[in-house]
Amino acid sequence: MLTLLEILKYTIPALIVLISSYLIVQKFLVSQIKRKQLALLQDNQQITVRLRLQAYERLVLFIERINPRQLVPRIYMSGMSVADLQQALVFNIKAEFEHNLSQQIYVSSNVWNTVRGVMEQEINMIGTLAQQLKPDAPAKDLHMRIIDAVLSEPGVMPTEVALQIINEEAKMVLSYGAQH
Repeated sequence: MLTLLEILKYTIPALIVLISSYLIVQKFLVSQIKRKQLALLQDNQQITVRLRLQAYERLVLFIERINPRQLVPRIYMSGMSVADLQQALVFNIKAEFEHNLSQQIYVSSNVWNTVRGVMEQEINMIGTLAQQLKPDAPAKDLHMRIIDAVLSEPGVMPTEVALQIINEEAKMVLSYGAQH
């Protein structure tokens, strides 16, 4: 019995020290893990903000590149027919759009639907104006009709509306990302 008391006299304090050490180490490790997770989350958020801003930049560039004022002079070549110019313009718009398809995962559905809508409006405008001319007429006729349509368009052009929507959302993302 005396031996049992002697053993308990040494083992009980040792168990108390062991349990308290375990709890202290566990709390320390849990706090370290939480701190590392928070740091990783902040790093990921900064990366995400950068990716989103790059997506907005690319979509702005896309909208600018399909703006008829930029697109037609870049594509038009003397000697083309109306059908040739129409085909080249539509092909270029679609190629630019396909090149930027992946950007939709970084932007809101509002921005993406606006971008897609502008693309469709530009293609429809080109098609409507081309149908008013003979397919084998000189492309200069279609070129002039597109420029006249752009210049005589009442109100704000679809490309300008899209740029405004993209810019507003990019500013929100930028200010939100700067807060975190």
